[in-house]
Amino acid sequence: MINLTLYGTSGCHLCDEAQVLLNTIKNQFLFTLEMVDIADDESLVKTYGIKIPVLIHSNKSELSWPFNENVLTAWLKSNS
Repeated sequence: MINLTLYGTSGCHLCDEAQVLLNTIKNQFLFTLEMVDIADDESLVKTYGIKIPVLIHSNKSELSWPFNENVLTAWLKSNS
């Protein structure tokens, strides 16, 4: 199973789009998803503030926005 973390924040329409993409591919990949609101941590705001949404694989690989279904699928395959 793949463990993913999505860094974003509430009210972020791009973060919402990333969640939709993840829901679109959930039948192709077995993964867990943890949502982390960067607004709760100043160091996360500093690190990811202008890059959100950012998807982190359990192997520490990062995928920053923008990405689409093809890019997301390829990234997950390359990290499996």
